[in-house]
Amino acid sequence: MSDLRGRLADGAYAAGWSAVKRLPEPVAVRLGRTIADLAWKRRGERVRRLESNYARVVPDATPERLAELSRAGMRSYLRYWMESFRLPAWSPERVRAGFEAQDLHHLTDGLASGRGVIVALPHLGNWDLAGAWVTTALETRFTTVAERLKPETLYDRFVAYREGLGMEVLPHSGGTAFGTLARRLRDGGLVCLVADRDLSASGVEVKFFGDAARMPAGPALLAQQTGALLLPVTLWYDDSPTMRGRVHPPIEVPETGTKAEKTSVMTQALADAFATGIADHPEDWHMLQRLWIADLDPAKVPAQSPDRSPDNSTGTAKDIVRDPGKGTL
Repeated sequence: MSDLRGRLADGAYAAGWSAVKRLPEPVAVRLGRTIADLAWKRRGERVRRLESNYARVVPDATPERLAELSRAGMRSYLRYWMESFRLPAWSPERVRAGFEAQDLHHLTDGLASGRGVIVALPHLGNWDLAGAWVTTALETRFTTVAERLKPETLYDRFVAYREGLGMEVLPHSGGTAFGTLARRLRDGGLVCLVADRDLSASGVEVKFFGDAARMPAGPALLAQQTGALLLPVTLWYDDSPTMRGRVHPPIEVPETGTKAEKTSVMTQALADAFATGIADHPEDWHMLQRLWIADLDPAKVPAQSPDRSPDNSTGTAKDIVRDPGKGTL
């Protein structure tokens, strides 16, 4: 059954990239909104999880407000997908017009310094579009990490898609990603990681919207080991075709403490920056999975393998609908 689901998922994504990119943009926008509204009305497991996560972000929200947020969240999520299916067909001019960032100097100055830059993002907005903008508008290639998916054909499809946008994509599993990322940073390169959801059993516990969660240690460890600049970035949509973003001030390596203590402080600072962006634009946070420790199965969390997601699902095709090939470390 899982093999069948894998083939169906692979076929569905292939059809999306093939068909949606040929649609006129207004038609694709309406299609995405229609699919989002249908999914929201069904109130399946992923929609209910999204609403539950929003309840932590907006704790004083009424049930009616949470319903509005989850509907807007599904529309934002499908906007991400419609854009992603269409990105390979966008002209360089359309990519450059598709994103606008505040405080971009933190990134451009860091790149100009030659010390290497780590950009860490939460699941906000469209990180693929932001990445395509970096490779197009800034003419800067970067390295990222993607969760290895099943079937392999689907993983290969996501890798080919992102490499076509100018990214170098490394598999999350296999044990070699960290060393390759460190080498890229020592050479003055750019590394971009989606870092608000831990995919391993070694995540750092942080306080996130008042409750404990785990986030990946990789960004903080890379900054310590290589001397690279660590920059949180948050993204959001407005009513225009242009996505917005903010490059937050760099997170410095503490001068004192053990490696573990420094990693904890830096990862908490990342979580705080993410929380700022998510609180301002909760409907653009596409977290359709369990995140907080209290929501996880305590009997299974310690046994997670590096390619498992926090809701204890393996990287099968069924889970791609939940979290499609997003890279963390």
